[in-house]
Amino acid sequence: MALELRLDGAVVLVTGGVRGVGAGVTRTFLRAGAEVVTCARTEPERPVRAGDRASTFISCDVRDPKEVDALVEEVVRRHGRLDVVVNNAGGAPYAEAANASPRFHEKIVALNLLAPLNVARAANAIMQQQESGGVIVNISSVSATRPSPGTASYGAAKAGLDNLTASLAVEWAPKVRVNGLDVGMVRTEHSYLHYGDEAGIAAVGATVPLGRLADPDEIGSCAVFLASSLASYVSGACLTVHGGGEVPAFLAASNSLVKERKEPV
Repeated sequence: MALELRLDGAVVLVTGGVRGVGAGVTRTFLRAGAEVVTCARTEPERPVRAGDRASTFISCDVRDPKEVDALVEEVVRRHGRLDVVVNNAGGAPYAEAANASPRFHEKIVALNLLAPLNVARAANAIMQQQESGGVIVNISSVSATRPSPGTASYGAAKAGLDNLTASLAVEWAPKVRVNGLDVGMVRTEHSYLHYGDEAGIAAVGATVPLGRLADPDEIGSCAVFLASSLASYVSGACLTVHGGGEVPAFLAASNSLVKERKEPV
């Protein structure tokens, strides 16, 4: 039995909402009936669509507090309100911590921790004045809760984002609910850069208990849930969305030893 969540008329801002996970989030909110504004540094060739509905776009570098303030002001000017913010913009290329420059680490932390804070602050100023308040959803990562070799500053920033989520939920209650999604591996248009060809993507997906990578729209569905009235008593939470996580490496090693020795467990 399918459960359809509706957010008809809600005004939603999705940062980095034009590709990858962000596009999936945008599509899902559009299908739920929301008016969706996306932002990124570069305008896409075409707006993100879901059926006959399309998002709108405002250019913004979310690392710049002045641009963020202007972004939120423009959303309110166009729509008269701001009900939901999804802090999705983020990411990091592979770089070993010892070899990356201090400037590199600063940029990664700025994008994945300080930018969501700046967007949330600007949105909260509007939401606190609205009778219905508002909702902020931070797209975090499982890298926040486990070692993140090759993306150490990213993992540290996401760990900070999870803590920020809990802290802002306390500071801004009861008008504004703040939650997060700790997202695992997702299949996007850029998956090949991380996992290789179709065989590589399938092999990586097979390591997940559910047997595959997530679809971006599945992450969007979780964001819509947190924004909906069904989650009206959920705040300060980080929902883990990773298909069951990662099978501990020691299990594979242990099973191999058992098979070689042919001993009962």
